[in-house]
Amino acid sequence: MVFPRLVLAGIGLVVPLAAYAQSATDFATLARSAGQPQIPGLRIVYLTKLGNPAQAPWRNIILHQTEGAPGSARGMAEAQAKHPVRRGVTLWVETDGTVYWATPETIVTTHGDGANRNDDKYIDNSKTYRQVTRLNSIGVEFNGNAPDVRAPPTPEQFAASLLLVRFLQERYSIPAERIYAHSWIDYKDARYCEGCELALRARAQAYRPGQDELPKASDVMPPAAGR
Repeated sequence: MVFPRLVLAGIGLVVPLAAYAQSATDFATLARSAGQPQIPGLRIVYLTKLGNPAQAPWRNIILHQTEGAPGSARGMAEAQAKHPVRRGVTLWVETDGTVYWATPETIVTTHGDGANRNDDKYIDNSKTYRQVTRLNSIGVEFNGNAPDVRAPPTPEQFAASLLLVRFLQERYSIPAERIYAHSWIDYKDARYCEGCELALRARAQAYRPGQDELPKASDVMPPAAGR
């Protein structure tokens, strides 16, 4: 039998999917480690190294989408790295699923700072109104919905998002119910619901920090369909 193959990010090693589950026995330790931890099946380019997650203030995850042209995520992440507190987020995700970690994990960037949604349109806002803000929420920006903002994330972005969110949940002990789409907490572009499908899929994993292991290899392979 010929197994599909998976590239392990950062080290260029190709292994059969059958070996994938065996390499994920200590996901919690890996997710909470310092330096530049690489999760099998997810490629993270670190523009800054990680430190002690206990020093980070994150209690929530906010998923964003930006109208940047495909291929521009790295440039935006590098601009964020040079000026960490400018308008933006901590992590950027390119259309090919590559993640760029732009700023130190203890830096508060300027995103989701309104928390002005109080209409219960998508979720019960009693727990988010003026509460889920940039001060306690790590932001992830999915790049590339240009020129049509209604275009969904790519299959590669959806696949990366599931692993990345679990990584962040584990690192900062964030439960699934504290994963939010930008449009769930802030009034946004009326043409589309920013981050909503990403957040719904991430929440549906029902990942439990400290209790669940890394998903099966089949869970992180991009779906066959295109955008």
